[in-house]
Amino acid sequence: MAHSHDHPHPHGHSHGPASPHPAQPAPWSILRMALLGRLAAALALSAGLWAIVLMAMR
Repeated sequence: MAHSHDHPHPHGHSHGPASPHPAQPAPWSILRMALLGRLAAALALSAGLWAIVLMAMR
């Protein structure tokens, strides 16, 4: 049975129910950061985690 796509209502999904969703572009990725940016982010994250640990040990 042929299905015409001339009707005005939009389709929510363009893939079948068994297939996975298409990839979405990531708004932010650590892999696209410069080396110094990655090091700064890692240092900030490490400092934040250490602050949590030290506060929990008080």
